Amino acid sequence: MALDDGDDLRSLVSPIVAAAGFDLEDVSVRAARGTRLVRVIVDRDGGVDLDAAAALSRQISALLDESADSAAGTDVIGAGPYTLEVTSPGIGRPLTEPRHFRRAAGRLVTIALNDRSQVVARLACVAGDDLLALSGADGLTPARIPLRDVARATIEPEFAPPPAPVAAALAGLQASAADPTPDSGEGEGAR
Repeated sequence: MALDDGDDLRSLVSPIVAAAGFDLEDVSVRAARGTRLVRVIVDRDGGVDLDAAAALSRQISALLDESADSAAGTDVIGAGPYTLEVTSPGIGRPLTEPRHFRRAAGRLVTIALNDRSQVVARLACVAGDDLLALSGADGLTPARIPLRDVARATIEPEFAPPPAPVAAALAGLQASAADPTPDSGEGEGAR
């Protein structure tokens, strides 16, 4: 396998990642100082804690070692030593899937829209095909943003919780979206 081709590696590790309750966000293999860096990026609702990442890393490492020793020639990362890194996506990654937005609920996000405008808003939730958020100078103005209108979005770093009025408004918006409508049969985050 070429060092920049992650398809075989993705196919190999996907079942283990899914069985552990994670979504596989990305895989890559890169040359790094005489070895290879195998990076597996995973996420799940509630985040990735160190113990879960370590357990998943041990499972993936055993699988990679087994594939290297296989008589069937299924070694997907090539011969020789490698360093395995199992990690979460991190704050700077782009939000591209509905599950990314769902997991970012409560966070401040910068959203670039297809019309080239930009919105900085506190994400409440995903409701059907829309994002519900709080925006405006006071951070209290409800906004409904169709996912189809989002060109790019990222989480903004914050070092303090939102002010109490914003937190209360956010909770209210989330609660209103959590009530399923009779005609859709879907609740918060359903897609």
